[in-house]
Amino acid sequence: MTAASPPEVLRAPLVVEFPFTRSLGPVQSAFLTGLRERVVLGVRTSGGGVMVPPVEYDPVTAEELRELVEVAPTGTVTTWAWNGEPRPQQPLATPFAWVLVRLDGADTALLHALDAPGPDAVRTGMRVRVRWAAERTGAITDIACFEPDAETGPEGTAAPHDGAFADPVTGIVAAARLDYTYSPGRAQTAYINALSERRTVGERCPSCHKVYVPPRGACPTCGVATTDRVEVGPAGTVTTFCIVNIKAKNLDIEVPYVYAHIALDGAGLALHGRIGGIPYDQVRMGLRVEPVWTDGGRYPDHYRPTGEPDADYDAYKELI
Repeated sequence: MTAASPPEVLRAPLVVEFPFTRSLGPVQSAFLTGLRERVVLGVRTSGGGVMVPPVEYDPVTAEELRELVEVAPTGTVTTWAWNGEPRPQQPLATPFAWVLVRLDGADTALLHALDAPGPDAVRTGMRVRVRWAAERTGAITDIACFEPDAETGPEGTAAPHDGAFADPVTGIVAAARLDYTYSPGRAQTAYINALSERRTVGERCPSCHKVYVPPRGACPTCGVATTDRVEVGPAGTVTTFCIVNIKAKNLDIEVPYVYAHIALDGAGLALHGRIGGIPYDQVRMGLRVEPVWTDGGRYPDHYRPTGEPDADYDAYKELI
């Protein structure tokens, strides 16, 4: 007779994505607007050097910097690395080199992509030039990439520039995205599998006896493994809550609504959950709630009042 094999640990692709919006000061505004107009600007530092991309404060003295200069769209590769498998949203869809390029007239290097047929065609010290994007909006992507430069003329120098352009760019929205494969581990795999059966299962620490929901596989207080599984709830008590007034993108819930910490009966700490079935302004600490499941749902859609009297504060004060 063979022993039963342990359940397979779950794995799933996960994407964390959000738009990052920021306003631009006069230096960054001039730099990005300049790219839109096929002009590369740098800033002169307190020591007389030229930084490209420009910054607003001297990295050595912390003095405010405002003296803009125009540098050439040609430069020299100072170092590089080959990217044989480009990822989505990277500058080029075909293999390319990441390069640091010191543009003529600058004293620092700019990171961007170099379009080259292969790593044998790239070397430190090679001359390159900017390939401008066909459509430019005032972003670093207005430089589509760099390309090898066959010209061998003298290197350009920095020339003063007032940074003035028509219709300057004053803000940008950059999409931040992280793609990876997530594995919840042994303890949370068991927790997720139990949720699919409409049960909430935590794990008890053998030392302090606190029941963690969701389980973490080890007690963060005692540092020992938690292997004793305990079913908790399904009902619980609202310990604290907040009223949400801003609608989240792609979330089909009308505002305002309430998001709460809920201490399930038998659990040693509270978990998060949305409160429904009651006006948002009637949710309160101590409210007794129970989970509401949707057909085919793998976790509670929300929690609603059970109709029981509110829990006494002393019963949940340690879980706030």
